[in-house]
Amino acid sequence: MGIIDELIDGAREGVDARKRDLPVAELEARLSARGEDRPFQEALTRPGLSLIAEFKRRSPSAGEIAPGADVGAHVAAYERGGAAALSVLTDAPHFGGSLEDLRAARGAATLPIIRKDFIVDPYQLYEAAVYGADAVLLIVRALSDRELRALYEEARALDLDCLVEVHDADELERALEVDAEVIGINNRDLDEQRVDIQTTFELMPDVPAGKTVVAESGISGREELMELDRVGVDAVLIGGALMTAADPELKTRELTGADETREHRY
Repeated sequence: MGIIDELIDGAREGVDARKRDLPVAELEARLSARGEDRPFQEALTRPGLSLIAEFKRRSPSAGEIAPGADVGAHVAAYERGGAAALSVLTDAPHFGGSLEDLRAARGAATLPIIRKDFIVDPYQLYEAAVYGADAVLLIVRALSDRELRALYEEARALDLDCLVEVHDADELERALEVDAEVIGINNRDLDEQRVDIQTTFELMPDVPAGKTVVAESGISGREELMELDRVGVDAVLIGGALMTAADPELKTRELTGADETREHRY
């Protein structure tokens, strides 16, 4: 069994346990208390390359990253640094996250937030909506065609945007079959954990015009961002480089070019 299969199995077990503690009917009853709408896709299509700044304490590939990090302080720094949106890991066993992190991020920043987890059950969509997410990650590699379509349609019915993640041409074709509007190209091979940013450049020509494209993994510097912008990528999702930075706000400004924009304005 590969790491991705272990993660998926773990996600299913976690969902089953949470369903016993909090039935989906109770989650549905809480939907009416959702806060204001923060359109996720819209934030990624503003002029220039948008940054989705990610909060995570650890990962299967990197191990411990920032085990004691405070989600509120980090996302506030990301917002001050010019990020367009936030990504919050909610998987506990492998990423050290929680739904409470999602709730805390919602209260600490005004940016739209994507719940990043291994979404395998509609129950998780209701959790995402109730705890403050504006979007969810759907990983094509982790889902059958039937599951992908059902989750995508249910998410949209709950007014959640979907970042549909692919790694190769076959997965891209499957994402387009459900008419995914936001395509995430993950440069990381989830089975072997190898990262190659060329994955994005190779898949970009196959993405139809009008789709919003997000490049994920292996991105840490302005030169890479400029190249991705040049080929038509709309946004990048960056976590590791921000979480290991001594000053997350300063690193965010470096990646977004916020200080450069200010200098040109004056």
